[in-house]
Amino acid sequence: MKTRYLFPIIILFFVLPGKIEAQYPDDNSLKLSGDLLVDERFLLEDPNDWAWNETRLSFNLDKKITGDSKFHSEIWLRNIGLPDITASADLYNKGIVDPYNLEIREAYIHLFGFLTDKLDVKIGRQYIPWGTADQINPTDNLNPYDMEDILDFGRHRGSDAVNLNFYFSDRFSLQGVFIPFFQPANMPAGIFSDALNPEMQLPQGMVLREYSDTIVMPRYNIGQSSVSALKFKGFIKGVDFSFSYVWGIDGLPFNTRNTFIPVDQYGGMNINARLSFARTHIIGADLVTSIAGIGFWAEAAIFVPEKDILMINDLSALYPESPVPVTQDSLLLDKTNPYVKFAVGADYFFSDGSYFNLQYIHGFIHERGNENLNDYFLMQYEKKFFREKLKIAPVGGGFIVSDWNEISDNYAIIYKPEIAYKATDNAEISLSPVIFDGKGNNLFANLKDYNMFIVKVNYSF
Repeated sequence: MKTRYLFPIIILFFVLPGKIEAQYPDDNSLKLSGDLLVDERFLLEDPNDWAWNETRLSFNLDKKITGDSKFHSEIWLRNIGLPDITASADLYNKGIVDPYNLEIREAYIHLFGFLTDKLDVKIGRQYIPWGTADQINPTDNLNPYDMEDILDFGRHRGSDAVNLNFYFSDRFSLQGVFIPFFQPANMPAGIFSDALNPEMQLPQGMVLREYSDTIVMPRYNIGQSSVSALKFKGFIKGVDFSFSYVWGIDGLPFNTRNTFIPVDQYGGMNINARLSFARTHIIGADLVTSIAGIGFWAEAAIFVPEKDILMINDLSALYPESPVPVTQDSLLLDKTNPYVKFAVGADYFFSDGSYFNLQYIHGFIHERGNENLNDYFLMQYEKKFFREKLKIAPVGGGFIVSDWNEISDNYAIIYKPEIAYKATDNAEISLSPVIFDGKGNNLFANLKDYNMFIVKVNYSF
């Protein structure tokens, strides 16, 4: 985005709302709210490299146009990342010297009583959250995952969608969603950029020299790139529940073809990979309730690939005299063998102001296939002091097991205590170390060299 566009944007956010409020009293005024987030992180290991730098202005614009409709938008204006300067020419590019971006997270209209009093519709870019679990929701598969910050579990981007809600009564409703084109997940940024890339295992005697890949996107038409979904929601005897179905596309690509090209006589190989996305049927259910003051939730989703997903290793270049292509195939996902992700958990607020949260998750965001789903035990305990101005969370994090038969070599530990102080009602400062440890090839064990300290300031307005 060029700098000349920033001035009219600032005018829109700060001048225009004031003028509109003067013209439309009370609920009809255009309301501006949001927050300022400063998020700084550095590694604990010497020389304490900087791991994350973000200053985010989040603007929410809301307008009740009439009694039957309203408008909502959320916009992020950010300075994010560290200067990636490799040549003197980069010094002439302010976007490299001082990186920033503008992102429209949501922008939609909400029509109440559309065609009938029982039907509401949202049209435009929107986040459609599904599920009852805490942050990690197996049934939340409509919007693409925003995995930019690997520590912000469960963040999604908005999708351009038509979102219909039909209310049979105050206890039962049916939701229908249509997303006309597919958007993939975006990968982690900065030092986390390789966190989700598995270590490539080559046959004995082969050495990887260069790796390149090509992503094959679904064709942008209704049949190949659209996503649609239905969800029935109800409330019976203190239990909120839902059943859902998504005809979707997995937001993370599969490696479906590797072409091996020998480059020397010492086993050196260049690998050209082809990545593609898979159509998936997702059947989900969730519930949430409270028993004796304890909140309980459970959520599960069955993932059924529309067809078998194969990875083909093309070794033809190694056998130039062969009259037919030489390939080795391996089955990544079997359409006749669906896999299930689920989460169960509970939380409780004690009379002394403390809070406890415990959750078990089978299958993380990036894991697919029954044999690749790890087990996550997440826990948090916090207590507030001095009229809730000071919050101390001595227990926070989780324990992950990727192979129960050999736990000592296949586990990960996350420890994230936190101290937060509310300087005012709308300003909070928090400090938190994050410690990773473990063994084996799982996401969080791979982060054990990135133990860090986080400082955040959040101001809402």
